[in-house]
Amino acid sequence: MKHLPHFLLAATSLLLLAAPAHASRLESWRFDSNRNQLEFTTDEDVQPKAQLISDPTRLVIDLPGVILGRPASTQSYGGAIRSVRLGQFDRSAARLVVELAPGYTIDPNQVRFRGITARQWTVQLPTPQLLPPDTTATAPSGGLTGGSNQSSTSTQIQGVRVTPDGIFVRTNGGSPTLDVRRSSDRGQITIDVQGATLALAAPRDVLVNRLGVNRVTLSQQQASPPVARITLNVDQASPDWQASTSSVGGLVLLPTSKVASSGEGNTTPAPVLRPGALATIESIALENNDSQLVVRASQPLKYTTGWDRTTGAYRVTINSAQLAKNVKGPQLEASSPVLKLRLRQETANTAVILVTPASGVLISDLNQPSQQSLALQLQRSRSPVAAQPNPSANIPVPVAPRTDPVPPQPSYPNPDPPRATNGRPVVIIDPGHGGPDPGAIGIGGLQEKGIVLDIGQKVAAILERQGVQAVITRPDDRDLDLEPRVQLAERINATVFVSIHANSINLSRQDISGLETYYYQSGLNLARTIHQSVLEGTGIQDRGVRSARFYVLRKTSMPSVLVEVGFVTGRDDAAKLSDANYRTQMANAIARGILRYLGRSS
Repeated sequence: MKHLPHFLLAATSLLLLAAPAHASRLESWRFDSNRNQLEFTTDEDVQPKAQLISDPTRLVIDLPGVILGRPASTQSYGGAIRSVRLGQFDRSAARLVVELAPGYTIDPNQVRFRGITARQWTVQLPTPQLLPPDTTATAPSGGLTGGSNQSSTSTQIQGVRVTPDGIFVRTNGGSPTLDVRRSSDRGQITIDVQGATLALAAPRDVLVNRLGVNRVTLSQQQASPPVARITLNVDQASPDWQASTSSVGGLVLLPTSKVASSGEGNTTPAPVLRPGALATIESIALENNDSQLVVRASQPLKYTTGWDRTTGAYRVTINSAQLAKNVKGPQLEASSPVLKLRLRQETANTAVILVTPASGVLISDLNQPSQQSLALQLQRSRSPVAAQPNPSANIPVPVAPRTDPVPPQPSYPNPDPPRATNGRPVVIIDPGHGGPDPGAIGIGGLQEKGIVLDIGQKVAAILERQGVQAVITRPDDRDLDLEPRVQLAERINATVFVSIHANSINLSRQDISGLETYYYQSGLNLARTIHQSVLEGTGIQDRGVRSARFYVLRKTSMPSVLVEVGFVTGRDDAAKLSDANYRTQMANAIARGILRYLGRSS
């Protein structure tokens, strides 16, 4: 067997999808192959959705509002149930997939869901049945260089990773037969993967622009028997490519001879590499029709990736790196695939990029087209490509009893709030963001963290003068994660929790301004009271009181709210929030609402 470079064998990272910070978590799952029973537990109530999809047959269970907070995984079994896969389907749902071996199916009417509670579920599968035999087409022969090991086990193509020396294609399943061909004009190299389908979230078009390859595209050539095609659009003078299967799972694509680095039309002198020197992050831009977020630096980049549990953003941690003094992210338009981009110098030697994708956008692989650049693949979710004779059958899921019913709300407007044991209410004031995290950045560079800190300090001072003990989570411009804010409120047995933030939207929508107040469960009356007070005290546009599962609201046991004091991207709000007198007016209104809720003011 040909020895493969270590980086290609290791390049097996799994697809990651965006997820909100306020989602619940999958605590555990197990599949009993002897009983054909799946069990899973979440930390919050969930209502699963299920469907049976054919070719190959698989039971797909979506868990809305659940995030994993860990890489996807696959557990393989023998017999008719081939595997159970766990992954993040999109930014708001985790997915469990029970995949059957080729040639087997189950009756969707016999799949039984049982909710012991809305957090603890079992799924009973019927005994799989053999499908009638199907005619298998003869795989095409010929080509350049392909793998020779064939397996009857189907393969799913999940992603494409560009590496410094080649291309790695992530797959799940068996070791397929590969047929590699080059077009007569030498402009394309195709690799047909027998018995393979494309995963729903697999990128269809990946920009490369190195090693003589312009781009890689994926397509489903036929559905039955399935054949997927990988197409390399190449320079005519570039060498041929070979394809082989990796022992760790996946396909390795390599040029048959060395490709000159200067043969790609780049006349810019190569950077001077200094071993041990910090890499300076010089630019971060959306490229290739907004399908990639590209990071470029002065030195080779070493990085790790994963979902950040405190922010819900996709986190790229770059070691031995620093942000350039004037580096900025791209201008985010209304149609941008990125909702928010944050840059942090976490330590003197560590830079962090936090990417929050827009709705319907999936984050796929992070490629490294060159030693000094990274390319994060962004794609909008799509429908399955492969045609299927019986595409899917929805499976009914009963509604389980709630684990933690919403407590009855006191009638508004006469709330009866809990009191601290010493008779003096304790109010947590929580200015959002801070330190290297500026929060939202608006018109003229207006930063959320400074606005909300000023308002929060003033609210706390007003409450203290009225005999209410006020504890501020972030008294200055410091970095503070979400969990310590919650822990502080619980430790001091706070009466209420008030988080203060500023809103934002794309700078192209400067017409949008206004107040929004969020609550979760017991915070409704507190939210209504503060919201009404701010409307009365400032005249700001009313955008409503809304329920949300933000982390600081969901994890605190006392009535909690999150007040968005306006849009830093809004023409009206930004001008007002830049004014210290208006911020004082806003603080007075918030404090008056808190006091009114506590029965200290009319």
